[in-house]
Amino acid sequence: MKSAVWSANNYGPLYIPEKGLKVAINDATLNVYGEIIWLYEGHKNAMITNGNLIIDGKQVSEYVFNQNYYFMMGDNRHNSLDSRYWGFVPEDHILGKPLFIWMSIDGQADLLHKIRWRRLLHLIS
Repeated sequence: MKSAVWSANNYGPLYIPEKGLKVAINDATLNVYGEIIWLYEGHKNAMITNGNLIIDGKQVSEYVFNQNYYFMMGDNRHNSLDSRYWGFVPEDHILGKPLFIWMSIDGQADLLHKIRWRRLLHLIS
């Protein structure tokens, strides 16, 4: 089976890491997860050198994530800088919680039916 070429419109397949997920460390996983392991997992001495993950001076062959991560998609996907460009967001970087749906538009509907009125200002529990 031929693998698809990734782009901003064809992004994936992609597994979003969660706390406790164990991944084998190789070129493919380091390409996707290496930066978040290095930057956000809380290791004082972690680096990626010559395609290897080094933590506290020891080469690591598999890694278990310490926290959950999220993929953030902009509301205007063709004109948004989001996780497709800057990567996963660690759970400890999320500062708020949505309270309600401000606006909901049906892109397929005609002009008179574009706004989804039953969702407008709907509370999120």
